[in-house]
Amino acid sequence: MKTPTLEQLRTNRDALFWGLHAAGWAAYGITQYFGALLYEKSSYGRVIAIAAVSGFLLSMPMRYIYRGLWGRPPRTIILGVLATCYITALALRIVINLSYRTFVEPQWQPSTLFELFGGALSTTYLLLCWSVLYFGIRFYESQRKQEEAMLKAVALAQQAQLKMLRYQLNPHFLFNTLNAISTLILDNQNRKANHAVARLSEFLRYTLDQDPMKKVTLRQEIEALDLYLGTERLRFGERLRLEYAIEEAALEALVPSLLLQPLLENSLKYAVSTREHGGLVRIEGRTREGLLELSVIDDGPGMQDAARPGERRGVGLANTRERLAVLYGDGCRFAVLNSHPGLRVEMALPLETAAPPATAAATQGAVTASAPATVVQLRDAARPLALRPGPGA
Repeated sequence: MKTPTLEQLRTNRDALFWGLHAAGWAAYGITQYFGALLYEKSSYGRVIAIAAVSGFLLSMPMRYIYRGLWGRPPRTIILGVLATCYITALALRIVINLSYRTFVEPQWQPSTLFELFGGALSTTYLLLCWSVLYFGIRFYESQRKQEEAMLKAVALAQQAQLKMLRYQLNPHFLFNTLNAISTLILDNQNRKANHAVARLSEFLRYTLDQDPMKKVTLRQEIEALDLYLGTERLRFGERLRLEYAIEEAALEALVPSLLLQPLLENSLKYAVSTREHGGLVRIEGRTREGLLELSVIDDGPGMQDAARPGERRGVGLANTRERLAVLYGDGCRFAVLNSHPGLRVEMALPLETAAPPATAAATQGAVTASAPATVVQLRDAARPLALRPGPGA
């Protein structure tokens, strides 16, 4: 059996605990023994050995008690630690005092019960040191895990951005877009070609300048999608039909940047480009009970196994699922469902807003001043998004 390395001890919490636990009580026994030798009390050897072994055994349950205390209010933790240390110290002192009577001074008989618990206070101090060491290591591990999770989130977000550039702005995508612009120039539609070049450059600039860890409002995310769609409309024309159904309150909610673009690209690839008559893509957004719920729905062929998003829809769905899991943990939900026809991707994120309620309400009123309904709906994919304040705002 191989001896565990320091790195394995550091990453394996059980191995780390038992290693430190055994080393601590062994050190206690050794220092007590040398202290007894210094005062010429070599007969204390067996008592010290029993004390070290008993301390090792009796303090083991403290680990599981402290697990239950972790995360509680500070007052609860302090009272729980003091009570646990004192009760454990009482039990340990009974063992030590009885072994002392057995091996050192057989004629000693405790006259009261309090004498049997003699020395409990000093043992309590010893166990408090054990407790401080336990919580200190536990806090260090918690901080380290948070740092690792943050680093992993940054790496995944950057990876998502790089994958987006690789799969969306690959030579095939640029070739199709530039070919469409070239066709416009040959047809003397110079104004439209110039507009297409401007939209393409804006989208390229946005994707290259955007911080992958930055959260943007859903309104800004939709506007970024419009930059992307500005080039895709040149390829698909009337074959691309797009709908938005987004509640006003959801427009100011924060989402990870470039969250929807890979999902929209998947829908365009499988629901629009592969069919002669094109297809419909619908984006929905709403707020429910402290969550922001987003859906991307298309009327394409769907998937044979929606539970395995990597089967047919490339890396977009799998990457988005993993990115959300790292950013939000158990606080988010991601599901891929066949909607018969088509595919439905549903997400639920913790609701975070970019502005105070008063400011957000004023902004929402400006956005939908011309539409009294609480849902913003756009059905014509050839028109720019009507998410900016209009002339009457």
